[in-house]
Amino acid sequence: VQLQAFGGGLVQAGGSLNLSCAASGRTLDNYFMAWFRQAPGEVREFVAQISWRGDGADYADFVKGRFTISRDTAKNMVYLQMASLKPEDTAVYYCAADRSVRIGRYPYEYEYWGQGTLVTVSS
Repeated sequence: VQLQAFGGGLVQAGGSLNLSCAASGRTLDNYFMAWFRQAPGEVREFVAQISWRGDGADYADFVKGRFTISRDTAKNMVYLQMASLKPEDTAVYYCAADRSVRIGRYPYEYEYWGQGTLVTVSS
């Protein structure tokens, strides 16, 4: 599975941005999908995860109510809608995939990673 994340950019605090993750090489219909982020000098942290059926999602506390993860299995795409962005949301955002996760909040649980897309939120 090859993943490519895109849609990052510069946005003012309070604004919105939508990230996309395109998969190729294999269909994603039986993969768990997640978004992680990594700020400069920080460890990679969990943002959101969606089940392979798309009927369940999990979010980090700091994005609940602001971010929404979704997937379009037919298009082999996963999305992250981000609203009410804060300067502390500035990071490189990565999409990840794996066929089986136990908790789904840890980078080691995911085998496939996209290259990341930079989100910068100005104050």
